[in-house]
Amino acid sequence: MASKTVEDVLFPGIDVRVEGVSDFSDVLVVEVASTACPGRCPNCRRQARRVHSTYQRTLDERPLGSRRVVVRLRVRRYFCDRGSCSRMTFVEQVPGLSARYRRSSTGLVGWLRSIAMELGGRPAARLCRRLQLTAGRTRLLRLLTAPAVPDCAPRVLGVDEFAFRKGCTYGTVLVDVEAGWVVDVLPDRTSETFAAWLKEHPGAEIICRDRATAYTKAVREAAPDAVEVADRWHLLQNLSAAVEKTCHQHRDCLRKRAEEETVTEVPEVPPMLSPPAELPRTQIIERTRHRYEDIHRLLEKRWTISAIARRLNLDRKTVRRRDTDLDQLLVSARERRPNGVLEPFKAYLNTRFTEAQGQVSGTRLFLEIQARGYRGSRQVVRKHLAALRAGTTQPVRADIPSPRKITSWIMRPREALTESQNERLLQVRLVCPDITRACDLARAFADLVRHQRGYLLLEWIRQAEQDAPKPMKGFAGFLRQDLDAVTAGLTLPWSSGVVEGHVNRVKTLKRAMYGRASFGLLRTRILTQPSMPLQWASGRKEG
Repeated sequence: MASKTVEDVLFPGIDVRVEGVSDFSDVLVVEVASTACPGRCPNCRRQARRVHSTYQRTLDERPLGSRRVVVRLRVRRYFCDRGSCSRMTFVEQVPGLSARYRRSSTGLVGWLRSIAMELGGRPAARLCRRLQLTAGRTRLLRLLTAPAVPDCAPRVLGVDEFAFRKGCTYGTVLVDVEAGWVVDVLPDRTSETFAAWLKEHPGAEIICRDRATAYTKAVREAAPDAVEVADRWHLLQNLSAAVEKTCHQHRDCLRKRAEEETVTEVPEVPPMLSPPAELPRTQIIERTRHRYEDIHRLLEKRWTISAIARRLNLDRKTVRRRDTDLDQLLVSARERRPNGVLEPFKAYLNTRFTEAQGQVSGTRLFLEIQARGYRGSRQVVRKHLAALRAGTTQPVRADIPSPRKITSWIMRPREALTESQNERLLQVRLVCPDITRACDLARAFADLVRHQRGYLLLEWIRQAEQDAPKPMKGFAGFLRQDLDAVTAGLTLPWSSGVVEGHVNRVKTLKRAMYGRASFGLLRTRILTQPSMPLQWASGRKEG
């Protein structure tokens, strides 16, 4: 086997000759000379023939182990013999080692650019100090330059929004769905900005999007011949919201049936003497009540939803939900913090409290339910007794599944449910015909999505509009308004899965540099980072 020279180890494939190596305590100085062919004039590109002089450049090189490496490179200055060229002399550059105006080698610059690309400014500078690299955050950020955006849009373009600050400012990410890489990043999510981009970059034949109306308007204005594809995951998400709203509306009939069965099966547990007259004045209930009043006061003044959201610093979806009954919102707010650990023992505590007419020790009751398996704290028991004395507690409710749990049973495939979940869902279906109808429609639509049977969509919409509960009718009308895009989403293989994967990557980058950088730097890091593998980017579940 041929022995390797110093040049092969330190400068593989580079046309230089090592003339000496000086070993200091913490620095390794390597003196080299260029052996490359005569260079070409950077202006007229004519190859040089005469050497003007030589001089020495000092370059920082990648560290060797834990030791810093400095290269002293001797290069030649050449004459440019073309009379019409304005340049008299020029200095040669060694490919793979030196570049104009650089005091670092090409390899070291590549290292620093990769570190800045992954970490940004200050974190990258801290890592460089650990690696014995001399580079501040300003220098690292100067190495990042956004690549040029192609003149033509990709054939299959994916578009989605991401939040700079949730509920306040948003941007737009554009992705080549076929290749799986980001094409461009826009500073907002308005239809005007996206339409202007589409006009400057024609060529998109298929555009995958969510249900945002701004993107729909831009596509119809700037690319009317493109096929719009509604994302399947968002369709299932909208369907799930409609099913959950149906379950919320019919929760009372579920509770009434369960309470009737409880009274029949367990007659020895007496009810409370007097149900509470009003909900407890907790912080979340008061906040819900005040928000409801503020929103409806502005609605009476004919304010728009967007204006109300900006005025009250709320999300537009929160404002839209205020068309629900106040009592239902308050009950939902009350149920957001269920006292789950005490729930199985509340019937016993209420019975003991009623028998003793309120003259009972909280410590004694705590010891009694602890002997029966209670594993919570004593303070929880004391708070419940205080609520009983104040008359602000709720009566013990029957054990009925929550609307969200019922929705999860409906939206999941039948084979994914356990035997007990199937049984409980069957009990819910027997109690409430509206939930049964919503369940049948939801499963039929999920089957259309999973098997891409878009040709049956119109028939499903007709059935839902005839005899479905009100939330399901609203979902069907929502689909009819965007019928072509939804049909394409249930027919074509394209979706926004790749786009959502990149949105998650954008969130990671944004949070790492939130409040410390501009949109330009964020855009540069998004575009310069290598795209994730396609199977990772499209790893979001689509039903």
